Amino acid sequence: MYDQPRPNPPLTAMTFDQMLERVRYEGAYPTRERAEEAVHNVLAALGRQVTGGERVDLAQCLPVEAALALTAQVPDTEQLTGWGFVKDLAARTGVSPAIARWDAGAVLAVVTRLAGPDLLARVLHRLPDGYALLFGQPELRRPQLAA
Repeated sequence: MYDQPRPNPPLTAMTFDQMLERVRYEGAYPTRERAEEAVHNVLAALGRQVTGGERVDLAQCLPVEAALALTAQVPDTEQLTGWGFVKDLAARTGVSPAIARWDAGAVLAVVTRLAGPDLLARVLHRLPDGYALLFGQPELRRPQLAA
């Protein structure tokens, strides 16, 4: 049986070790263990927010260990804004919101490269406002419907 073409292939295949080194570089973490902690925490938090086909496609773009961190979480019934995501991450990990924001930026910058522009656009479209900046993208205002 032939593999079906994927509509959004990853830009660069990456092993989990390569992902950790990339996150370590992006976040200027002193150790690989600290980078791994950030990856697991941020992807678990993201797994509580991303649903549907975007969740499946995003998991397929990640190394297996990272995909498991993302998909092991049950999505929350209420989606958080980008700032709410950072505050929730800080509360769950026991760090300040500034550190949680730093961790999110370091991990999601690598996720952005792995996902590619098409999948990233789909993920951001399904999430509330505030996530684009976390992924290192410009935050575009959504059109308001006339009342």
